[in-house]
Amino acid sequence: MKAFLILEDGTVFEGIHIGADREIISEIVFNTSMAGYLEVLTDPSYAGQAVCMTYPLIGNYGICKDDMESHGPWPDGFIVRELSRVCSNFRSDLSLQQFLEENDVPGIAGIDTRALTKRLREKGTMNGMITTDEGYDLEAVLPKLKAYTTGKVVERVTCREKYVVKPALALADNGPLSGAARFDASFYEKGGREPRPALVKELNGAGLRVALLDFGAKGNIARSLAERGCEVTVYPAWTKAEEIIADRPAGIMLSNGPGDPKECGGIIGEIRKLYETEIPIFAICLGHQLMALATGADTYKMKYGHRGGNHPVKDLATGRVYISSQNHGYVVDMDKLDPKVAVPAFINVNDGTNEGLSYVGKNIFTVQYHPEACPGPQDSRYLFDRFIEMMKEAKGGACHA
Repeated sequence: MKAFLILEDGTVFEGIHIGADREIISEIVFNTSMAGYLEVLTDPSYAGQAVCMTYPLIGNYGICKDDMESHGPWPDGFIVRELSRVCSNFRSDLSLQQFLEENDVPGIAGIDTRALTKRLREKGTMNGMITTDEGYDLEAVLPKLKAYTTGKVVERVTCREKYVVKPALALADNGPLSGAARFDASFYEKGGREPRPALVKELNGAGLRVALLDFGAKGNIARSLAERGCEVTVYPAWTKAEEIIADRPAGIMLSNGPGDPKECGGIIGEIRKLYETEIPIFAICLGHQLMALATGADTYKMKYGHRGGNHPVKDLATGRVYISSQNHGYVVDMDKLDPKVAVPAFINVNDGTNEGLSYVGKNIFTVQYHPEACPGPQDSRYLFDRFIEMMKEAKGGACHA
């Protein structure tokens, strides 16, 4: 069946329908990752957007449900050059086409994704429609595209009530250490799947309780803390600061999430209250932006954002460069930072935009990229250990309230 991708500038791409059979209007963005399409699809930060994968072949290793970052996919639509109908992977549970159909995600394949990406880079992120209606009326469609906004998507993706992620009590709870796993043929023949390899070598967070505010948190954030021995309580985005403070966590994490940070007015007010405590705070992605807004800084929308697993960031304290996984369309404005409140800690090597802040006189640091990195490189996992050390130091000293 034919499908069409119509952009708000009037550009039309003709391809082949994939996934669910329905029409959508969404914000069109691109991701440059060569692998990890399942983690991209199940990242809540893509709510309100349709994702174009720039790598030309997608779906070749199928869908392994153990690798999902949330309970299901969040993008409105999925755009690929070529969809592999056959998957080859002993961990695969179903094909990508089946996954899209089962979760009601429409898509388009067979278009020139390189040309689409170049257009988005040149003109900036645009809204678009994916449709199978060959009789579409372009003049009627364009006003609808220009009127679309993602809206308050954090409210859609956050958890409904708080819950606890139990800590690993022994390193063996995390699965085999990376590089030490052995394929068990008899286990596989019985339908078993080997657990994902673990990178953690020490339970350095044992005994620490962390509060994680869920603005669209990827599952691997809580997992990265729990596998280090931390007990993680996950709170809905609208939770009052007083409730979190009353639970006396050793530290607070502000998660990633979708949309314009300035749409989160009520949340920003609660974060300001958390900032005024002495509780150590580590924030990533949307959480990083919200903390900046809560302390008087500003954010702005980028031309086409950073989405992929190959973005270099420089640590301004050491000069070291890390390759990072990123997914964001907004950024903190460094020109409007109050140096008495926060100073830049990381910058993007490609375009010089802000990638992290260190807060003056506070046990607070924030990053724009994803240290849990699923998908992506593992260069920045040390930030979880840095957060744990910060919590340990604070626990041995100051009162939290």
